[in-house]
Amino acid sequence: QVQLVESGGGLVQPGGSLRLSCAASTSISSIYPKGWYRQVPGKQRELVAVVAGDSTNYADSVKGRFTISRGNAKNTVNLQMNNLKPEDTAVYYCMVRILLNTYWGQGTQVTVSS
Repeated sequence: QVQLVESGGGLVQPGGSLRLSCAASTSISSIYPKGWYRQVPGKQRELVAVVAGDSTNYADSVKGRFTISRGNAKNTVNLQMNNLKPEDTAVYYCMVRILLNTYWGQGTQVTVSS
């Protein structure tokens, strides 16, 4: 069982930046997908960004503004969010997929508002 803990959410004004971090309870090989999803009430959870091996994938809505990266430790993944917009407001979830198992964090709220 892998436990994931997110941090770094909060309230920010439009145009501002936030950095989300996710720490796993164990070291995880870089070949397994790690990433971030987000969800707003009444909508499905959607992909924000995923990294696996040397490949990254971003939602079109965040390309050029968000950057996903792995930390120096094999158990962390970060999401740098720049030029935030009100439509980025959501609960952000960290995800790790190991073979047939998908693990989720508890979520962290990101609110973009003036």
